[in-house]
Amino acid sequence: MKTSDFDYHLPREFIAQHPLEHRDRSRLMLVKRGDGSIDHAILSDIADYLVKGDVLVFNDSRVMPARFYGRKVDTGGRVEILLLRHSGNST
Repeated sequence: MKTSDFDYHLPREFIAQHPLEHRDRSRLMLVKRGDGSIDHAILSDIADYLVKGDVLVFNDSRVMPARFYGRKVDTGGRVEILLLRHSGNST
């Protein structure tokens, strides 16, 4: 498997820039395991979709700007820097 297998076009207007004021109004994408169909709901309705034995996983990670573009001074060549992980404390 290559990372390019996960490349897709996502229009900029579909990328949230700020969280909603009322977080319970966040959108949910529901994938039905039986037939793979997709539906949409809002977070405040999540209890309507849970059954005994379901597990919720919470991701509290934060996204940081991690891709930088530049040009080499001597050759004019393009440079792209992609930061994959945090390697120490910043103070």
